[in-house]
Amino acid sequence: MTAEIDAFQLYGTSEAEVPPVRLTAGRLAVDFKDGNLRTITYDGTEVLRAVSYLVRDRDWGTYAPPLSELTIDQGNEAFSVGYIAHCTGPDDTTLEIRVQISAEAGGAVIFDAEAVSKTGFETNRCGFCILHPIVGVAGTPVSVEHVDGHRDDTQFPDLIEPWQPFKDMRAITHSVMPQVTAECRMEGDTFEMEDQRNWSDASYKTYVRPLALPWPYQIPAGKSVRQRVVLDIEDKRETLNAPASISPNSQAVTISEGTKSGTMPAIGLVITPEEAQATLEARDVLAETGPQELLFHFDPNAGHGADAFRAFNAIAQLNAGTSTLEIALPCKRSPLAEAMECAIWMQVAGFWPDAIVISPSVDRQSTPPGSQWPECPPLEEVYAAAHAAFPGVRLGGGMLSYFTELNRKRVPPEQLDFISHCTNPIVHAADDLSIMQTLEALPFITRSVRAIYGDKPYRIGPSTIPMRQNPYGSRTMDNPDGRRIAMANTDPRHNGRFAEAFALGYAAKVLDAGLECLTLSALTGSFGVIAGKDEPSPAGGRRPIFNTVALLARLAGSPWQECVSSDPAAVLAFIAAPAHEASQLLLVNVTPMPKQVELGGLRLAIQLPGDVLTLGPYAISSIALAD
Repeated sequence: MTAEIDAFQLYGTSEAEVPPVRLTAGRLAVDFKDGNLRTITYDGTEVLRAVSYLVRDRDWGTYAPPLSELTIDQGNEAFSVGYIAHCTGPDDTTLEIRVQISAEAGGAVIFDAEAVSKTGFETNRCGFCILHPIVGVAGTPVSVEHVDGHRDDTQFPDLIEPWQPFKDMRAITHSVMPQVTAECRMEGDTFEMEDQRNWSDASYKTYVRPLALPWPYQIPAGKSVRQRVVLDIEDKRETLNAPASISPNSQAVTISEGTKSGTMPAIGLVITPEEAQATLEARDVLAETGPQELLFHFDPNAGHGADAFRAFNAIAQLNAGTSTLEIALPCKRSPLAEAMECAIWMQVAGFWPDAIVISPSVDRQSTPPGSQWPECPPLEEVYAAAHAAFPGVRLGGGMLSYFTELNRKRVPPEQLDFISHCTNPIVHAADDLSIMQTLEALPFITRSVRAIYGDKPYRIGPSTIPMRQNPYGSRTMDNPDGRRIAMANTDPRHNGRFAEAFALGYAAKVLDAGLECLTLSALTGSFGVIAGKDEPSPAGGRRPIFNTVALLARLAGSPWQECVSSDPAAVLAFIAAPAHEASQLLLVNVTPMPKQVELGGLRLAIQLPGDVLTLGPYAISSIALAD
């Protein structure tokens, strides 16, 4: 019972993830999980983040096929794995994938897969995805061999590429450490790479079947689809030390002061017409949260009308901060006519926000390579209509969806007072590790936005673990059983300490961007800091993420000071100095394991034994610093 309670407190569900199986072959180590390879390291250094065989449906949802006939053989200096995966699609169509994985010390890792359907099978993608890490890899040299045999010596993108940096790939070779290189060879189809940092994934993804080809497509009944990935590591070092330990790093994480500093951003809450009444009923929690900004969402295509503005006005009166209206403009009539209609409704309701964010509704839908851009008025016309309809109000633009869409359709900034976009961590994967790893991508996103738009005021959000919209398919995924699934409109971890840690880690990772406002939640609903009446929640209805959002709201406008972590994949930290209070050291453990944190280089106002703090799984700590 205790383990179930602890799991629910951490993840909002008592269903625990199945831990990976660690496999080794000499200096090589991999985690085998759910049929795929994760965290592939050589001598303790990450070579690849994953090699996965994935099947996606027509909405880019990822199948989670059950495995049968699973065999795992860990030898002295080698390992092998075999299994059969079974996918069931619409109309009882089926797909069977037979897999063999093997590795020997000093040899290659071979991942061989053969897919066959007895019925025919519809898919957007069926085959391998290979993930290269980004930290320590972005901007470094890489050699790409193409299907026609020629080779390009180039670099991994540093700023985030909107489109595929490499196409028609057969193999890719990069440096793991001095005198150690890794070649990943892909056989059975034509591969290409996309920069997954676009979606806040912490990886470059090499995948099968070019996006310029039609999708969804059919795997014909009885046709064998075979692919193979071969990872070969070449070690030219003359002197080799003892192999690095493959056990999880148990050493203490050290935190020290860095050199960067700035001002903490304002904190926002998003409010939709659907949650307006619940928000009014939770006015006491709204006051206790203390956001500087309320972000009101308005979408006529979702049935929102004049009544929404009366509710928005009532909510705005409850908050001492500013307000922004986010408009998904239908563009079924002229932008000016639609914007003026909104303005009239707002005036009648007495609702006049401090800022407007406006974007054509169709721009929330992704336009992948090979797709036709949807019809849409020029953004200059949309922005001019907004200025005419809402005189004297600050105007923001960008994307109501994610950085991906902003990077691919870069908005003209001349008519805008600020730039805005969102992120979502469960676009491609929804396991705990992948979600926390998306924090690594955030500085690359903000630096890329700054490279495009300079010092234009910049906002991010709403950015939550559950997905509020799916630019890549017809819908977000319903999740009535509270599972860990990609593209879901609800996620159990939003109810747990996991979300509390994710939110503070998110704030820490974007501080250097100089954001004007950061929105990480709603007040109520599936994205809220408090749970609904029929939802599982802690006492008082406040989800743990409430603690992070309220804390960040109290710190808004305070100076912050960078802290450097010896293991930023485990513990993040920064210092905030609120007026008339002692400076605070904020720390967060973004892993499921307890972490020892050494703070000897910081001037703490309290005495810690050995200047060491223990942070529990996904724990947050605030420590006062001495003057």
